[in-house]
Amino acid sequence: MENILSTEMLSSLKSHEEGEEDSHSHHLHHHPPSPRYLLLRCAELIHRADHPAARRAVSLLSATTSPFGDSTDRIAHQFTLALSLRLDRLSLLPSPSPAESSDATQSSYLSLNQITPFLRFAHLTANQAILEAIEGHRHIHILDFDTSHGLQWPPFLQAIADRSDPSDPPSIRITGTGSDLSVLRRTALRLHSFAASLHLPFQFHPLLVPPSTAASATNTDIGGSTTFHLRPGETLAVNCVLFLNNLLKSDGFRDAHAFLRSVRALNPVVVTLAEREASHSSPMFKERFAEALEHYTAVFESLEATLPPTSGERMTVERVWFGREIAGVVSGDDKHERFERWEEMMRAAAFVPVPLSAFAVSQARLLLRLHYPAEGYRLQVLRGSCFLGWKSKPLFSVSSWHCN
Repeated sequence: MENILSTEMLSSLKSHEEGEEDSHSHHLHHHPPSPRYLLLRCAELIHRADHPAARRAVSLLSATTSPFGDSTDRIAHQFTLALSLRLDRLSLLPSPSPAESSDATQSSYLSLNQITPFLRFAHLTANQAILEAIEGHRHIHILDFDTSHGLQWPPFLQAIADRSDPSDPPSIRITGTGSDLSVLRRTALRLHSFAASLHLPFQFHPLLVPPSTAASATNTDIGGSTTFHLRPGETLAVNCVLFLNNLLKSDGFRDAHAFLRSVRALNPVVVTLAEREASHSSPMFKERFAEALEHYTAVFESLEATLPPTSGERMTVERVWFGREIAGVVSGDDKHERFERWEEMMRAAAFVPVPLSAFAVSQARLLLRLHYPAEGYRLQVLRGSCFLGWKSKPLFSVSSWHCN
């Protein structure tokens, strides 16, 4: 029955198209279309502004996909939801607001850190680059963009404590940015408590940066009262983990260039970058959609290989965290770029790459072996930067830079 439904509904998609070959229709009659085919077909119809036909494709996908099937089914379900929202926006129809609360989003972020290697890989590798750059310095200031829950910093503080003279450890100050001051304050309390248990001199300053002012974040008030500044004798490191993509706008890379120039003016000893390895910035909808489908298909396949089919955490991360990302990319609100573009922008801002050390790479490999033993994960070092991928598809990159 489902096959008959698929064939009949697919035939109806062609009502607004001219010149389709009969042989193609006959082929489809005997071979029901795959969800991937229908997704790409729907993206093509939206690209051509054939919204009625695209709506029929979304209806078919909604009827035949589920968030509880295999990875192919689940990824199709999430992209179908995103396409429906995209069509509502194009048709000026009211779209339902995201049902997930901020608590659900934060919980899914913490689960993401536990069940996937992506955040841990980025944090661990960036931390090692920072540790090597600040070796021998006594007063360390880290400007961390988009700190959130500060999951990156307990291992960093532990590493500082392990390598320091207990009677005379260096002082650590973190300025953590974010758009939710309450989250930053809770992060500050946790990090202060952890640093105290290690007997490390530590300070954390929340820097409230509304999303609309991210490009000028180094000049933004901290909670409306104090501006970011370096104290005499402090050594500055700047950390950007999954942050720079927030500066990509529809008018190009102007905000990202301005941000990097402002960071360069602070003369940090190191800047660490971690970003998704994906090109989701094309103005051509069908190209952006096809790239996103390829990227997130690899992500979902990696989750399926790592976790049992009944994993509630996996389903929550897919639905809440990655579902939100997919909707953002399909809508055009969220953009990502591959390493080559970030490399170009960093060099334009007068930064030069610092090759990641063999120890940093070996730590990343050990992380995968110990905690994420699925055979599909691949670690690759190219041009001194580290790439984590699933099988042949790179998914995330980490790189280190200093001032030219």
